[in-house]
Amino acid sequence: MSSDTVRSYLEQTLHYFDRPHTGQPTADLVGPWAWRGADLAADPHAWCRPFTDVELAELGAASQRVVDSGAPLETLTKDDVPLGPAEASVAAWRTELADGRGFLLLRGAPVEAWGPQRSEAAFWVLGLHLGAPGCQDVDGRLLGHVTDEGGADAGTRSYRTNRNIRYHCDAADVVGLLCLATASAGGLSRLASSVTVFNVLRAEAPDLAARFFEPFELDTRSDDVGSTTVPIEPCRFDGVRLRTFFHADYFGSADRHPGVTLTDLDRAALAAYEETAERPEIRLDMELAVGDVQLVSNHSTIHARTAYDDDGTDGRRHLLRLWLSLDRG
Repeated sequence: MSSDTVRSYLEQTLHYFDRPHTGQPTADLVGPWAWRGADLAADPHAWCRPFTDVELAELGAASQRVVDSGAPLETLTKDDVPLGPAEASVAAWRTELADGRGFLLLRGAPVEAWGPQRSEAAFWVLGLHLGAPGCQDVDGRLLGHVTDEGGADAGTRSYRTNRNIRYHCDAADVVGLLCLATASAGGLSRLASSVTVFNVLRAEAPDLAARFFEPFELDTRSDDVGSTTVPIEPCRFDGVRLRTFFHADYFGSADRHPGVTLTDLDRAALAAYEETAERPEIRLDMELAVGDVQLVSNHSTIHARTAYDDDGTDGRRHLLRLWLSLDRG
């Protein structure tokens, strides 16, 4: 599937992994993307704010026009659904994702009043104005539904379960989540700056940090891409920006396939990376509430989720998910 505004799974993946590289950093990397969770937890207003009345009015009106038109979401362009004065806000969010801290949390979308169809339309419209939505699997899923489908085997993609999801990135410049329903317990969202993790690892274990500039085999799981694993270099550095793709589960499970072996150095590097990200002063935890929109750069931020339990609730934890490509990430 491809159009002027929608990217196929392959197009999006190739765009994401087109990361310039000139060599390994020789000093600590500094910039807004090199944040520490303890600092941001003390100043939540820097990264979390409610939608304004103007933003919600524009998104609400646009979503209603989409529903009334009956047009399939994938056929729309951002010119079909202008956001008026709210377009300036979206442009600022996009800059924050591409060149700033690399994530933000927006609160208060009235998803219960909008209902499922308008909520999907509003989230899609927001995605169109941020970038180009892309397919999240080879089946062409464009608007993902993150909920527990009861899968438990090694080939099941983790977002379809309620189990803990370890630190990872998705193969798109930005991943967005809109919370429609919460779990009765758990499901905490966890972020860490991949730049900060690298800085710490480079200072404490430079041999392990250097390992991330060489390929790891990535387990493709249930994605039929013609191979059970693909080689991926986690870190690429262009002289200014470090762009990282990390996936604790999918790198770690690759050796279930014949011909793939994780060396002692590989295991030590993966373990050290995840241990560093898990440090309380490094990570930032947040609980997504109904109506929250979380936007995260997959180049400068890694994300995880704690296990959750839906027992005792009237519904199930349910998030909408978008993968977005930007002109640069």
